[in-house]
Amino acid sequence: MKKVLSTVIGLSMALGVGAQEKVLTMEEAIVGYHLYPRAKYTVWQPNSDNLTFLEAAGLTGESAGKGEKRLLLSVEDLNRLLGTTLKGFPNFEWIDAETIAISRQGEVFHINVNEKTLVRKFSLPKGAANVTYSGKTNLYAYTLENNLYYTDERGNQYTVTREENKDIVCGQIASRNEFGITTGIFWSPDGKKLAFYRKDQTEVTDFPLFDITSRTGHANMTKYPMAGMKSEQVSLGVYDIASTRTVYLDVTDFGREQYLTCITWSPASDEIYVQVLNRGQDCMHLNRYDANTGKLNAFLFEEKSNTYVEPQYALVFMKNNPKQFIYQTNSRDGYNSLYLYDENGKLIKRLTEVDADVVYAGMDPAGKYVYYTSAEVSPVENHLFRVEVKNGKKTRLTTDEGWHTVALNDACAYFTDNFSSVNVPRIVDMKTTAGKQVRRLQEVADPTKDYNFGTVELGSIKADDGSDLYYRLIKPMNFDPNKKYPVIHYVYGGPHAQLVRNTWKASFSLWEMYMAQHGYVVFVMDNHGTPNRGKAFEDIIHRQCGQQEMKDQIKGIEFLKSQPWVDAERIGVHGWSYGGFMTISLITNYPDVYKVAVAGGPVIDWKWYEVMYGERYMDTPQENPDGYAKVSLINKAKDLKGKLLICQGVIDPVVVLEHSFSFVRECVKNNVQVDYFPYPRAEHNVLGRDRIHLMQKVTNYFEDYLK
Repeated sequence: MKKVLSTVIGLSMALGVGAQEKVLTMEEAIVGYHLYPRAKYTVWQPNSDNLTFLEAAGLTGESAGKGEKRLLLSVEDLNRLLGTTLKGFPNFEWIDAETIAISRQGEVFHINVNEKTLVRKFSLPKGAANVTYSGKTNLYAYTLENNLYYTDERGNQYTVTREENKDIVCGQIASRNEFGITTGIFWSPDGKKLAFYRKDQTEVTDFPLFDITSRTGHANMTKYPMAGMKSEQVSLGVYDIASTRTVYLDVTDFGREQYLTCITWSPASDEIYVQVLNRGQDCMHLNRYDANTGKLNAFLFEEKSNTYVEPQYALVFMKNNPKQFIYQTNSRDGYNSLYLYDENGKLIKRLTEVDADVVYAGMDPAGKYVYYTSAEVSPVENHLFRVEVKNGKKTRLTTDEGWHTVALNDACAYFTDNFSSVNVPRIVDMKTTAGKQVRRLQEVADPTKDYNFGTVELGSIKADDGSDLYYRLIKPMNFDPNKKYPVIHYVYGGPHAQLVRNTWKASFSLWEMYMAQHGYVVFVMDNHGTPNRGKAFEDIIHRQCGQQEMKDQIKGIEFLKSQPWVDAERIGVHGWSYGGFMTISLITNYPDVYKVAVAGGPVIDWKWYEVMYGERYMDTPQENPDGYAKVSLINKAKDLKGKLLICQGVIDPVVVLEHSFSFVRECVKNNVQVDYFPYPRAEHNVLGRDRIHLMQKVTNYFEDYLK
């Protein structure tokens, strides 16, 4: 039943008597970022073979081929240009091959690193957000409250939208960051037009978030569209800089409530491609619109699914042929794949003929090769490949076992290969895309070498359908196979989160190791529904969230209980958000398995969750009443037998208080005891130093009732 990966043999941290005696403090376990093996931040200089990074002296460049280092801009140079007294080089971004941008106190400075001169300066008003640069015209767009503006280097401020109703929001993200949406501002390639989201929330219900900072307390209202209720109406405006005229795209595919995502400008800046998704999220149209008139120029094709379609990626136009583009989807062949299309929506070929999820990574200027990362070696590994567009010939470019994060230079001649595996803390190599190792840039030593850690194992068990379920297992410090140990079962289990990977110590958290140092077996496993395993593996949860996930997790617990060193009478479970939902689902559906549970920010009933995410996986309550009733934890409160602690951020705008409060109320009605701890100033996640208090609370609960 159990399979331990052949290349991952576990980490025995005992290297000799007295060599490693240190035990983590709670503070180190939560904010001990220095105890993770991190590589220095590097970024390619545009249109060059120079890799740039920060050193004590300032911004440094290193040529890929010869490895020659050169100080591009010193801290002293920067202070002279900005009139500051900085002691170190601040965060920066490359604007072009010679220019970096630095933001400081409401101003953005463009500095030519070759001439060491201040090229231009932009001033932004207080409160400006969503700042987005147009390289061609040297303009910065930004939002202020609910409207959109832009500014030039002369300090002139221009108004794009004038919405007086605060419930109509322009230039900000739409659809609560779902569908790959990370911005609400889209400059055309030539910088002459500015596309933006206009989000009408007037019919979306408000939810109160209680703020204790005022003398008498007050409610901050947030727009929260709940499943099955009225949602926001999103449109896409296009503002012409020269004429100051705005047109809105004529998107009428699915009526009032539809999603507009993966916004892509044509290379000529005259057309916009939009993936239009119906509210039911089972049909997507790829449309092309005239950027000058807003009229539909062409309907290219549609994607349909009997579960859901989830567009995530903008189109990528071929560099050697602007009439062709790459489209990514998982709705065609069971896995996220790359497809080559012409501008009229004719499929030319599937570029990635592999039964594994892939993600586009780059393209050389000649358009000969397309680069992508893929799970085809293993679902717990990530590797770089390239495919020759003309003949489909594929080449694997990373060979070391583990999870590789890569960055290609603009010419796709070189890439940095930043990787780790269970036994390798962190290595960064410089390589050519022709397959040559250039040199090792960094080899990070184990920052925890002085600590007494438990053994970490990466392995897998079989699910009922024969698929592999990958886990990490941490054994207690100074493990004695003749003893029986309590178990902490950490769970997330939801879409878009892979917890177990072949990275250093299998992607563990220091808190997990803290618990192992205090005598617990710690177990984490990815179930059906989690990513990087293909569409069918994820889709199985559709309309019944939590059901298959629980079956898988219990398979893991059965494996644990078969080990002679596990105390089957002392198993606890902990998770946050979807993991909080899973935690309460497990302790109420399997009350004889779990003795103690701690759930954070838990979804209790999906009818109280937001439209975009909730309806993708559950449909609406009107369409799927039996499914909603089956997975609702309100109905399970009466079945709680073990000890349960719920922690919740009081101003959580993601999983609102209605969830946990309603569960507590149901426990009261059924005379079932439950423990509750609110964090008055926390949102969905309790962050910063407040998290030390949270995780001490979680730890104390297991110490009091499980150990």
